[in-house]
Amino acid sequence: MTTSPLPIQTARAEDFDEMGRLLNLLFHHGLEPEAHETERAIFEPERGLLIRDGTELVATAAAFTRALGVPGGSVPAAHVSMVGVAPTHRRRGLLNALMRRQLRDIRQAGEPVAVLWASEGRIYPRFGYGLAAQRLQITGDTNELRLPAPTGDEGRLRLDRPTERLADLARIHDRVGADRPGWSARDDRWWRYVLVDPESQRDGATERRVVLHEGPDGVDGYGLFRTKAQWEGTGPRGLTTVDEVVTSSAAGYRAIWRMLLSIDLARRVSFLRAAVDEPLLRLVDEPRRLGPQLVDALWVRLVDVPAALAARRYATDVDVVVEVTDDLLPENTGRWRLQGGPKTASCVPATGPADLACDVRCLGELFLGGTGLTTLADTGRLRELRPGALAHAGPAFGWHRAPSALEVF
Repeated sequence: MTTSPLPIQTARAEDFDEMGRLLNLLFHHGLEPEAHETERAIFEPERGLLIRDGTELVATAAAFTRALGVPGGSVPAAHVSMVGVAPTHRRRGLLNALMRRQLRDIRQAGEPVAVLWASEGRIYPRFGYGLAAQRLQITGDTNELRLPAPTGDEGRLRLDRPTERLADLARIHDRVGADRPGWSARDDRWWRYVLVDPESQRDGATERRVVLHEGPDGVDGYGLFRTKAQWEGTGPRGLTTVDEVVTSSAAGYRAIWRMLLSIDLARRVSFLRAAVDEPLLRLVDEPRRLGPQLVDALWVRLVDVPAALAARRYATDVDVVVEVTDDLLPENTGRWRLQGGPKTASCVPATGPADLACDVRCLGELFLGGTGLTTLADTGRLRELRPGALAHAGPAFGWHRAPSALEVF
């Protein structure tokens, strides 16, 4: 194991402000007191790691304890965040030492999976993280977008402040998220983190609002959004920024988007965390006018390979032996027999020959069901050792919904 030239310490609660100052410097943020306090509420000091040079804090990493949605269920996952190294101490092996220590700590904590958002995609593959979920960034001109006319009763919409309807938001999020790989569980602390809305961070826009859809059985959908005024010589060019649209009914989804795309004086819409299978692209008459741009979202690292593979479900029955290599956690290296299907799964050491071979990064890319085995085989990073193994196992690793991610943590 690579060790840091400077000692790694476990954080204390009183280190949070100093960590925040370093991270604000690294990510070019100003200090916003209200947001800072919501971040303090989710901080878990015992999961924070620090490196000091004398008394100066020069590197940090942390993790949050949350459940992550996976195909067919959820799994305890370390949500890695607050990672950074001071510009005065780059290229000294500090990040390498922190990430290796953190992976060991996560495994000892019994979490089979780690997940993160990457500031730059090239950073984390060397630590075994694979790109498991992507997102669409949508920016469109609402004058160029039309939805089908309502057919029958599509329910009722109401506007409110999100904090006033937290119980409805949480209930809908939990219901819909149970069938969406990549969504993270939200308790009260995390809802406060998601909904914090300091005026200094609005960039001239309104406060965040929620539109709720009421169907025959009550509230079954919501959309979080804000608007910003802008005028040009030709008239209004306001912007509607959408944070989340979460519904359990097709009628609710259509009704919410119909409103969001027709707000008076708003001519543009921005939705930066749309799912790759976002239904909106199949509703509007000119999907290219949404300008969808595919970018990365969640990076996943299998910390305990057999436990992780047994924790998810598989779209079709599968029985395959995978030879795995893991340079950082050698406990994962070896041949593993995966047997599973839509209802159950198991993964145990195998004695027979392997059908497929890959490194642990590939397993992270496959884990949420958004990447195909044949795609990875075409890169050369996953190898078919038994003819027909790809055709057999490939459909099993997929899922009926693409993975997505709602909030950056």
